[in-house]
Amino acid sequence: MTVIVNPDIEQYCHDITGGESPLLRELTQATEDRTRYPGNMSGRMVGQTLKMLVALSSSKRVLEIGMFTGYAALSMAEALPDDGEIFCCETNPRAIAIAEEFFDRSSHAHKLKVLFGKALETIPTIEGELDFVFIDADKKKYFEYLELILPMLKKGGVIVVDDALWKGGVLDPQDERDEVIAELNHYLSSRTDLDNILLPVRHGLHVVRKL
Repeated sequence: MTVIVNPDIEQYCHDITGGESPLLRELTQATEDRTRYPGNMSGRMVGQTLKMLVALSSSKRVLEIGMFTGYAALSMAEALPDDGEIFCCETNPRAIAIAEEFFDRSSHAHKLKVLFGKALETIPTIEGELDFVFIDADKKKYFEYLELILPMLKKGGVIVVDDALWKGGVLDPQDERDEVIAELNHYLSSRTDLDNILLPVRHGLHVVRKL
């Protein structure tokens, strides 16, 4: 696996980055203790980046594709106004159970709406425009997610694609996931109706704004 950022620098950034609530720290521990793949959790660096972007974009309606145990969703909820809402797509019942346990303990619980099932089937049930979308699910379906959400995204809206550097595989794609993500990065960069920046945060965050 290719090292994206020097591990010592990455740890330093992690330690310096603030804003993680006690409930999020508890959720991190619960995810490590109760799930088979805790590395699927977004974690502090991604969570705080998303929280900052949601706040800076004054977003109110957010979609998350791939909630897992809810770390990113809860992070973003903390940045939303009281009448904001996040639609969280997830297929794993055990992950949903952990997420909802912590959502229920949060003062932001009323903002969080879990959509159980395949995202390509649940997203069309959402009515109205979206301000912000975070994609962190099946890499092979990233293009399908993008095709579905772009018409729903308001002008000036933001999309954040997680794992956009995918363990360095974008440099020399070896499998379908590598190829899809590499192609998606170039596609997003080439569109004249989108503004974009690719950030080496954790496994890579591709931040896109609809012009």
